[in-house]
Amino acid sequence: MRLDKFLADVGLGSRKEVKALIKKGHIKVNDQTIKSDKFQVDEWKDQVTYEGEQFIYQKDFYYILNKPAGVISATQDNYDQTVLDLFDDTSYREDLFPVGRLDKDTEGLLVVTNDGGLAHRLLSPKKHVEKEYFAEVNGIMTEADVQAFSQGLTIDGGEETRPAQLSIVSVNSEDETSVIHLILHEGKFHQVKRMVKAVGKEVTYLKRIRMGNFLLPEDLALGEYRPMTAEEVKQLEGKEM
Repeated sequence: MRLDKFLADVGLGSRKEVKALIKKGHIKVNDQTIKSDKFQVDEWKDQVTYEGEQFIYQKDFYYILNKPAGVISATQDNYDQTVLDLFDDTSYREDLFPVGRLDKDTEGLLVVTNDGGLAHRLLSPKKHVEKEYFAEVNGIMTEADVQAFSQGLTIDGGEETRPAQLSIVSVNSEDETSVIHLILHEGKFHQVKRMVKAVGKEVTYLKRIRMGNFLLPEDLALGEYRPMTAEEVKQLEGKEM
């Protein structure tokens, strides 16, 4: 692998930026100063350092974020705070992006990565990767709703949804509110809210708690993130450990 590509992949800078560092003699390979950006390195064996810091090669990065409300699922925005604004300087990379979208007022599990292949597999309608949500609802959800969701609904705009698994956790008859879990196999715009609206109720709080076989960690506070393990990435796609 070319030295400049190695350094860009590990996040030292853009290809243009790392080329300049190499030419100025800031990069060493196995304790030898290298000034050619075309120099070939073995990304798994060679020791590549910048100002004494050694880089461990990693092309793809995966983070799990517990998204808080008020933050948008985007890489940049002129008005609102984005999920990438929550990342500190040691984790932030220009090629990171959120996988899919959670509404601005929705909380919960959000994957942030630079792996476009994983994003495609998680979001592709053909893959049917499950997403599970916890929701509080204004209105009493019924067994008739459970049956309707299981057959798929026609939501506003005339869109048809795939069958979804609705579970009623609790109902408060006095306040006329409900708590539900909902498992989807697709990702239409505002889908949970629109499906609940289609049966005459309103979502007042929404949180994604699972993708594939990966559950949002209970010890990950709102606004916090951490790297994912290889096993957890497999769980995202519904694979067992």
